[in-house]
Amino acid sequence: MTFRYWTSPRNADASGQTDQARLEKGLFVRDLVVTRIALSALLICVASIAPVSATASNLKSQKIYSAWLQMYDLRFAEAHRTLERWQESHPDDPLGPASDAAGYLFSELARLGVLESQLFVDDNRFKDRKTLNPDVQVKASFMERIGQADRLADLALQKSATDARALFVKTLTLGLRADYVALVDGQGLKALSYTKAGRVYANRLLAVDRQAFDAYLGPGVENYLLSLKPVAVRLFLRLTGSETDREKGLEQLRKTAHQGYYLEPFAKLLLGVAALRDNQKDKAREILTELHNRFPDNQLYAVELDRLVATQQ
Repeated sequence: MTFRYWTSPRNADASGQTDQARLEKGLFVRDLVVTRIALSALLICVASIAPVSATASNLKSQKIYSAWLQMYDLRFAEAHRTLERWQESHPDDPLGPASDAAGYLFSELARLGVLESQLFVDDNRFKDRKTLNPDVQVKASFMERIGQADRLADLALQKSATDARALFVKTLTLGLRADYVALVDGQGLKALSYTKAGRVYANRLLAVDRQAFDAYLGPGVENYLLSLKPVAVRLFLRLTGSETDREKGLEQLRKTAHQGYYLEPFAKLLLGVAALRDNQKDKAREILTELHNRFPDNQLYAVELDRLVATQQ
């Protein structure tokens, strides 16, 4: 949504560098990036329906939500304009620049082509993927907006440590940083460190606002993702403060999927990814069919659904 231990220095001795590289490449990076690709690949091509929860939350803003819908529908320029207008009248609200940063991230993922869901179920295809060439200007804009959001959120938390909106923004910016460094920069350990730090803010947020169902997403991703590791690795991760409970992770994702707001699509689609990884093709097909029926113009869903149907024939 931080995991700096095991990060190997560039000029380390050969034996130390080899050991750390094995840990990073063999145990963490692939699954982290694969799962994040799964999440983002389907996410940015759909628009979410209104959340199920009817309970009001001060985290919710219809105008910002509309910008997220534009992003999910790949209308990034419109989303940026919507958020620009919002920020003109709400200059101290950190959720505006945090959401704008999401727009830059999602547009970059779309441009780079990390949208093929087969990447997260076909490890060979993932291994053979092309090296990405990030847009320097987009990265600069992304980092600028992330920085702005963090500064505004930190100022709000200095005034009140229980500011729910600021706590949510911190979970969001850490998650976006994790996505960028994992999917674009290929730094899996650093991404995992951001996810771990985001959990701290998520727990603080839930203590303040029990209706902040979006806050369950980050911990859910962490639990589910790390539960895929071998037993010895999971034990070590737990000793270093990570959470690796698969069922807990899935339950957290369901909470966001059923009652979330801005991040509802993340949770629903990750549940679909989990179904595919567990070879529950009927369940995955049900999710894809629902999304395709709701959004028939999203060709990625039609393609992925056709591919899934073909594997079941």
